[in-house]
Amino acid sequence: MLVDGHMHLENGPLTKEYVMEFINEAYKQGFDRIQILDHTHRFKEFEVIYQGVKEASDQQREWLANKKMKFKDTLSSYVCLINEVKEEELPIEVLFGLEVCYVPEYKEEIRRILESYQFDFLVGAIHSIDGLLYDMPWSKEILWDKYNVDDIYHRYYELIFDLVKSGLFTQLAHPDTIKMFNYYPTYDLKPTYHELAKLLVKHHVKGECNTGCYYRYHHQDKGLSKELLDIFKEHHVDIITASDAHKPADVGTCIKDIYKLCQYD
Repeated sequence: MLVDGHMHLENGPLTKEYVMEFINEAYKQGFDRIQILDHTHRFKEFEVIYQGVKEASDQQREWLANKKMKFKDTLSSYVCLINEVKEEELPIEVLFGLEVCYVPEYKEEIRRILESYQFDFLVGAIHSIDGLLYDMPWSKEILWDKYNVDDIYHRYYELIFDLVKSGLFTQLAHPDTIKMFNYYPTYDLKPTYHELAKLLVKHHVKGECNTGCYYRYHHQDKGLSKELLDIFKEHHVDIITASDAHKPADVGTCIKDIYKLCQYD
């Protein structure tokens, strides 16, 4: 089954017509199932969990103040859209969820918000190291060139482990996208990867092989690093392929290149 397990409505409206652009593109490419979501920073209900990100730097505060993109919609409006699309006769299987920016100190607040809704899947993601975003144009200035890279990696995977153990999520977003700017630790990551794989299996959380780091940020790996992918397969992690598309034209990007690598014999 050809699956794209992660694509965003972020750059468009919450309308059935816009959703159908993603569905039609996936159908044209021969996908059997897609999973549509959006970042929690789109929704008003989640603004509280970004307080630490706002306070950590002026750039981040300004980025989150853009009300044309951030905290502009409600979860109820998203649910209405989901129900509207699901009433249609669709050419492929379409699931809907959220990508939740996981912040440990707001774990129970996240749980409280989510318990009022029934989504097909929930993706947990780490985008910041204690409030400092690692994947933005200003990240080198505020994080990578300011702090020890080993410490950043240690903390990133501590946060990932806590996310997986929280019981909130069915899927882990881009597990090794911390590599995106080609900063690497001096220590061996294999023990960390083995621990992560065991946790994913224990807590029944899927691990993404996400191509977004490759085509959106020009990292050399088309998905997971070979080392991490091999360890996931060794432990029989449930691996889901994902494009991280942020527009319809990017649906399925490079997934066919990595699909067979992610399958079990």
